[in-house]
Amino acid sequence: MPKCDDFAFVDAMLGIVRERGVQLVVPTIDPELAPLAAAAERFEASGARVHVSPPCVIDVVRDKLKTAQVMAAAGVPVPRTVPLEAAHAYPYPIVWPMFLKPSGGSASRNAKVASSSADLPDAPEEPMILQQLLIGPEYTVNIFIDQAGVLRSAVAHRRLRIRAGEVEKGQTERDPMLRRLAEDVARALPLARGVLCFQVIVDNRIGPCVFDINARFGGGYPLVHYAGAEYTRWLLEEVAGLPSTVHDDWRAGALMLRYDAAILCG
Repeated sequence: MPKCDDFAFVDAMLGIVRERGVQLVVPTIDPELAPLAAAAERFEASGARVHVSPPCVIDVVRDKLKTAQVMAAAGVPVPRTVPLEAAHAYPYPIVWPMFLKPSGGSASRNAKVASSSADLPDAPEEPMILQQLLIGPEYTVNIFIDQAGVLRSAVAHRRLRIRAGEVEKGQTERDPMLRRLAEDVARALPLARGVLCFQVIVDNRIGPCVFDINARFGGGYPLVHYAGAEYTRWLLEEVAGLPSTVHDDWRAGALMLRYDAAILCG
């Protein structure tokens, strides 16, 4: 397969869809979202649904500055977010420390705490943003939005331990505040469809803030499924035209631990 940023990627995927009779395509990494969203109608013409929101949604969630602006405009609490260039525009008021990260990044790539302007790159290789540093418990909220645009399920898990942006230890929790945030995010992105997830830190000083949205299955989805919210089943039911078993009656207190294993041979 060509890489997902190759112009041949979509045509190669369409070739597999036609050859194998594929009816559902599920992207699982951020760089696949934009090309597949742009080609969704081509896949539909070949008999396959791409599990992806429209390009206008992907355009927002793949840009962390736009995400903060769109969420704030919709009344969703977000950390103060500015482009890196603002920090160099004296006398722009920056309250240090701040969190520095790529505007289109994922998996915690090139993200770090900046204690002062001396920690900022002069000529970054990609657009960067500065966000208010949040300190407090962190959650992922996984949501399922049906084809009619209705939020049907919202499963929150606390990120007890994180490595390279992925949850290594997590536990599901029910909290009305997190459910309300899910409803607010869904209203802010009215054309979003399928499975999405967003990150929340409940800051010790200012309360909950949404700071990242992924328009795809998150890395912690196995915990969501184990807790009883079988998003994969519900997608298949939609595609196959089966009666929907979607619900929001998942188990709180479900725990997931991840570990590395070495396989040695020879």
